[in-house]
Amino acid sequence: MTLSDYFSPRTHIKEPVDHVDPRIGGISHMLVPTFPTVHLPNSMVRMQAEFTPNNSDWMAATKIYGFGLNLPAHRGSLVTTVMPACGELVLDADHTASAMDHDLEIVTPYHYGVYLEDPEIIVDMTPAARGGGMQFTPLHDNDMNLIFRCKEEGFLEWLDDQTLRGWELFRGVRQYFYAKLSKPAREFTVFAGLKQSDESALQGKEIGAFARFPVNLEERVWLSYAISFIDLDQAEKNYRHELEHSEFDTLRLRARQKWNDTLSRIEVHTDNPARKRSFYTALYRSFERMVNITEDGRYYSAYDNKVHCDDRPFYVDDWIWDTYRSTHPLRLLLAPQMEQDMIQSYVRMYEQSEWLPTFPQIFGDAGAMIGHHQAAFVTDVYRKGYRDFDIETAYEGLKKNATQGTMIPWREGPATELDKIYREKGFFPGLAPGEKETEPLVDDFEGRQSVSVTLDHAYDDWCLAQLARKLGKHEDAERFTKRGQNWRHVFHPDHGFVVPKDKDGNWIEPFDPRFTGDFGGRKYFAEMNSWIYTWHIQHDIDGLIEVMGGNEQFLQKLEQLFHEPLGVIKYRFLSQFPDSTGLVGQYAAGNEQSFHIPYLFNHAGAPWKTQKRIRQIMDLWFRDDVMGICGDEDGGALSSWYAFSAMGFYPTCPGSTRYDIGSPVFEKTEIHLGNGKTLTLIAENVSACNKYIQSMTIDGQPWYHAWLEHEQIMAGGEIVFQMGSRPNKEWGIEKK
Repeated sequence: MTLSDYFSPRTHIKEPVDHVDPRIGGISHMLVPTFPTVHLPNSMVRMQAEFTPNNSDWMAATKIYGFGLNLPAHRGSLVTTVMPACGELVLDADHTASAMDHDLEIVTPYHYGVYLEDPEIIVDMTPAARGGGMQFTPLHDNDMNLIFRCKEEGFLEWLDDQTLRGWELFRGVRQYFYAKLSKPAREFTVFAGLKQSDESALQGKEIGAFARFPVNLEERVWLSYAISFIDLDQAEKNYRHELEHSEFDTLRLRARQKWNDTLSRIEVHTDNPARKRSFYTALYRSFERMVNITEDGRYYSAYDNKVHCDDRPFYVDDWIWDTYRSTHPLRLLLAPQMEQDMIQSYVRMYEQSEWLPTFPQIFGDAGAMIGHHQAAFVTDVYRKGYRDFDIETAYEGLKKNATQGTMIPWREGPATELDKIYREKGFFPGLAPGEKETEPLVDDFEGRQSVSVTLDHAYDDWCLAQLARKLGKHEDAERFTKRGQNWRHVFHPDHGFVVPKDKDGNWIEPFDPRFTGDFGGRKYFAEMNSWIYTWHIQHDIDGLIEVMGGNEQFLQKLEQLFHEPLGVIKYRFLSQFPDSTGLVGQYAAGNEQSFHIPYLFNHAGAPWKTQKRIRQIMDLWFRDDVMGICGDEDGGALSSWYAFSAMGFYPTCPGSTRYDIGSPVFEKTEIHLGNGKTLTLIAENVSACNKYIQSMTIDGQPWYHAWLEHEQIMAGGEIVFQMGSRPNKEWGIEKK
């Protein structure tokens, strides 16, 4: 075997998964990059190599420290790692880390392979639903060592010379595993100077296990394993069910087929291979989370620390602040039953913990960001006609969060005095410059984010009003409809922007929409500034147009967003909000609050401006290279925006049934919908120059609006766009 042959680029691209390149986004623009995660769609096990100990840019890394059995939480820590080595046993992770070269890698959703230069070993990984396998191929005749490490509290035990089991604690939850080696180890032990069977003695200590093999040149050693969050016995059962008698190639081909089945739900046709790589990589990223942690009809829940039986899958690991916008809506088109199972999982969490979580994880609610956007998720699915979940219990939990829960950023639990101000006066109070914090629950760094909190909860309240009306809860509908207008309390008519208020309702001055008034802090806004948040009124765009003075003034200000200078040198601007990446003027494509903004031109009679901006943003900031994702990917958030936008439409306001039309980039797109029908989108004469819609038909009938309804999409059929190089300013200007 030669390394160049083993790691040679693929030359025959035939199936959708062959267009996926997990290297895209492997260098971050500011904060966190993407990682080459190997997993099945929405499955319990996610495999990664540990390139650096601190989540920095993996495509710039030149060392590998280990290979994780699982990544239980998106962008979290790998739990229980394996690292091959040669020669004398050295337990220190820094000493066993190996140099590597990204030119000697295989990177796909179903297979990661790399040559480790120091031990001269090729490592390959491939996943199963509740386990996976690692293959170690030495390019020498020396003994090979495998070192298993638990970074946190754990327990490891050799059952024989080929079988290892154990657990490691992750944020208070035990991840159990059962692993088999394809050949007997000549030596094997648990290190740290403790007895193999003394589980209690090992608690609280970093421990590991070691196995040594005599190997021949290119002799492959196969490690297969399964995990469980229930117990050691269940880990072994998972192994018997999914991994026993498995081989690397069989498992790899099975995983490849699973990805092809998932990705082929959307078929895109284009002569632009870069677009195709970006699209299918985005679709792959959109199917990372939530993850199904059900094991033989049972699951462990950190929401009451019990094991439950359930005839439905139980999903965790969602950052709903990010994913309600486009990740969940995208999958709803393709896999509606899974999305309904995810809502039912939220219902179960509420029943077990008395609160609907905001960032449900394997270890419980992470309580991150702001808003109670479960309301948007549930309302969006329900209003689009899906009913296979307990809507009454879901509504009960949503209402409790909205009326009794705190709105303080990165906190969950009962309301405080700050929350009472929102519910009584209609805005979340900010602090004037120099004013000291009075609420101990407010984080020093995150601050109150008072304007953003007001706007996010006004939107959530509007969503809850739509759901209440559908359920016949008319009194609640009126109450939450009124609260949905709370955004007006922070819109300053003279400034023309959203502006913070103090607890007495006074505007906090001085005010500049570009800055926070406190570089590095988040007193008034979450991750962005007022230039972005002023448009963050997804549910009442007509109202925003009205307070801005009408369509013309609205369009002028919206256009200015993309031209407005930063006001200070770029590094200084980003020091206040490092999430503000992918800049076009003040617009920041790299963060979720910006997603819907380019589509707002549609609502004021200028859809050609939406078409222009959407193309500009995709071309600038969503490319098929290592910097091709312009912000924190957040497990499908940015990727799902791109997938929608490349197809030519986008859910501007989840919780409604409308999609705004943008500018399709593919000659033909076939969406195989979850109801068995197919929607075909054809963009005739489309090109880089021909980005403007000249006319449009649905099943041969002219369509003059810059929007589609959900029922039109789910009906399938054929939509044809005639594209041109100059805008047709007469098409799509009639508002709904």
